[in-house]
Amino acid sequence: MKPGRRRLRLALPLLAGFVVLVVLGLAAIDGMVSVSTAGAVADAVEEVQPKPVALLLGTSRRTIAGGPNRFYNARIEAAAKLFQSGKVKGILVSGDNATRWYNEPIAMRKDLIAAGVPAEFITLDYAGFRTLDSVVRAKEVFGQEHLIIVSQRFHAERAIFLARHFGIDAVGLAAEDPQDSGIMKVRAREVLARLVAVLDIVINRGPKFLGQPETVRLRQDADDAV
Repeated sequence: MKPGRRRLRLALPLLAGFVVLVVLGLAAIDGMVSVSTAGAVADAVEEVQPKPVALLLGTSRRTIAGGPNRFYNARIEAAAKLFQSGKVKGILVSGDNATRWYNEPIAMRKDLIAAGVPAEFITLDYAGFRTLDSVVRAKEVFGQEHLIIVSQRFHAERAIFLARHFGIDAVGLAAEDPQDSGIMKVRAREVLARLVAVLDIVINRGPKFLGQPETVRLRQDADDAV
């Protein structure tokens, strides 16, 4: 047998073993995030304990192909129901405002208003470029240490995992998952996102921007006005 082929035969088992270790490591991190947030994400508004503010995590209104993003629509619906139920007094919308043509917070504000949430109780965070940024800025910039995080369950779990690391009392409300094959691709990306979240904690990475403190506008209940 030629030396090149012999080396290849020796290398293939090592490569296969490495791949198996990587897959097992990703699965372990994915499971750890889910287990550590077990019971923290509710599937219905009625199951959520009240907190002052909902943190609505941003996403694009439309898919890359130009169609409606059902993840987006489900998050808007869940956040609006949460506010209308009286479980929160205000909504902090945190998303990407990368260019003048792409502005997640503004789009979500418009659709929350259309869903019946008064504009005066919607506060926008334009620098929520990543989930880490959204969570840390909610505390450090907007002064919120008690949050109901609104997103799909897999995303809410990761956000709660990060929030608790930064000393935030966080639970979640799961927006509905689209029932199609695309969810599997998104869920696969989430496994990698959870790896990045753990690495962010390990290296103590902070948000891209902080800046001056801002106020979250909250409605005043009758009891508060007494």
